[in-house]
Parts: sequence; structure tokens; C-alpha cells
Amino acid sequence: MQYTYKTKGTCSTQITFDINGDIITNVQYTGGCNGNLKAVRSLVEGLTVEQIEKKLGGIQCGVKSTSCGDQLAKAVREAYEATH
Repeated sequence: MQYTYKTKGTCSTQITFDINGDIITNVQYTGGCNGNLKAVRSLVEGLTVEQIEKKLGGIQCGVKSTSCGDQLAKAVREAYEATH
């Protein structure tokens, strides 16, 4: 199932990904730092919701209280809870 999440507090404005059970694939960011987000996308491909939360949850970007990675952790949890 494809899921779209509107980010809050980051340069990226939206994250779209597929969730199948608790496995995340096909992560796509709208906006943000292109190179860094390609790396995030590559590193999380095929991981579970819990693995993504452990790796990316709570990461801050500069003085912001969140980051694109942290927003992905929130997004995958929201998607998992919405589908289970």
C-alpha cells in the first residue's frame, strides 16, 4: 500500500513510500536536500518500521527539533498504525 505523509518542520514537504506489513520500500521525498535524501532512501529500503524508528527517530537537523529522517520515522509509524 502506498502512503503519503506531509512533513512538519523540515525542508522536505512530503514523504511517499510503500508499506507491506511492516516493511518499507520505495521511499520518495518531495523537496529537501537531494543527495542526503537519496542516501536515506537507499539505507532504509526494505527495513521494518521498528528498524527505521531506531535508526532515524529523534535525529535533529541543526537547531530544528526534527529532521527528514525523524519525519520518516514518524511517517512509517503512522502508516503502520493506520494499516493494522
